[in-house]
Amino acid sequence: MNESEKQAEKQEFAKTRILNRVIAKSIDFIIIAALLEAIPKIGYFAGLAYLLIGDGLFEGKSIGKRLLGLKVVFYETGAACTFKASIIRNFIFAIGYFLMIIPLIGFLFPLIVLFFESMLIIGSDRGLRFGDELIKTQVVEETRQFE
Repeated sequence: MNESEKQAEKQEFAKTRILNRVIAKSIDFIIIAALLEAIPKIGYFAGLAYLLIGDGLFEGKSIGKRLLGLKVVFYETGAACTFKASIIRNFIFAIGYFLMIIPLIGFLFPLIVLFFESMLIIGSDRGLRFGDELIKTQVVEETRQFE
């Protein structure tokens, strides 16, 4: 391990402002809804694809995160989120997306997931949700990455 890798491990990323994360994720959900409505038949799959790989775009930035100046990084190295990591960290949202076609349960499950994930973000010192803990990523503000 070289000196810069050791130094990156010692640095803590600052917790991102929750409002910025909510706005960024809302923008991403609007994009998904637009894909679902605008492209008949394949819009559902285009929305699912964006939901899963969005955080791997633009060096760790979904469109919503890019507009808000946020980025998903691996908290051990500071490297940008990859497509594979994005799929793993957003898989819980994809389950909710799949279940949306089932009456009642399809509406409740995504709300339960959003509530659960929000509580994890609020309760975590670094703002980590389940997907972040699983793949060791963190959402950071590009302008204030370190405390």
